[in-house]
Amino acid sequence: MHVGLAIKNFVGPTETPDVDALYRYAERAEALGFESLWAWDHVILGVEPSFPILDAVGTLTAIAARTSRIKLGTGVLVLPLRNPTVAAKAIGTLDVVSKGRLILGVAAGWYAREFDAVGVPFRQRGRLFERNLEILTRLWTEDRVSLQVDELNLREAVMRPKTVQRPRPPILIGGYVDAVLKRVATKGDGWLTYFYTPESYAKSWQKILGFAREAGRDPRTLTGTNQLAILVGVSRAETEAPMRHWLSTEWDVAAWSESTIEHAIRGSVKECVEQLRAHVASGVDRLILIPYRYEPAQVEIIAREILPALR
Repeated sequence: MHVGLAIKNFVGPTETPDVDALYRYAERAEALGFESLWAWDHVILGVEPSFPILDAVGTLTAIAARTSRIKLGTGVLVLPLRNPTVAAKAIGTLDVVSKGRLILGVAAGWYAREFDAVGVPFRQRGRLFERNLEILTRLWTEDRVSLQVDELNLREAVMRPKTVQRPRPPILIGGYVDAVLKRVATKGDGWLTYFYTPESYAKSWQKILGFAREAGRDPRTLTGTNQLAILVGVSRAETEAPMRHWLSTEWDVAAWSESTIEHAIRGSVKECVEQLRAHVASGVDRLILIPYRYEPAQVEIIAREILPALR
């Protein structure tokens, strides 16, 4: 099982993203042996309060220039918001700059106000997700692409350079409802979810495997990733209040999903390891840890005491 870290390109409403701190965090994560770094994505988020957020692809491209081994993931990119041809170029450039370290996490999105601001019909986001995903993958894998759909007219379109990863970077699809789980099983390389308990993860993962079998696809070709907040402290009692406050004031969970702030990993090293072992037992292939407030001390203790115990 792989363990990655979320990065602080998305901050609370009273903060400003600190680019130099992001660089230090990324370089240290690589030195400590984490498998991957994951950037959040929104174009516009919130009104009052509003949340500052740096563009995921741009941020990861900058980090790619400061690192050499650690994988770089979007967790997740709201794909319908992007012109797919322009997105294919920007995302493909990230794979080239990083020399093949990109893991592309994508989803259909949920924030209607953001879609309105970009001029993309919110109610069509599922169809537009599939359209954009097809165009991305074809531009990366085919020599010439001809396709006319909606306002897009690709006439023997050639996109070079191709991605370093062949035939293309791995694609993880995010989301919760059955329609999305079917997409994971038929159109992606895996699932990326958020704030799921081990029990909820295992239940949805079994659905994905069933959909893959129905489609005639080998379920063993799919991977699963879960994003989890973590606070390592003296005890469960000592960490409960600060973790609950952070998650309830700066994070959101989809009401239509099984995401819950109750998923949070918190407590002593021993207590955190026990909670994480339940996630390992759920069959997950990768955990993306979100250290409490992205504190460097949390990253250090996770690397020094949590990961060796899990291994």
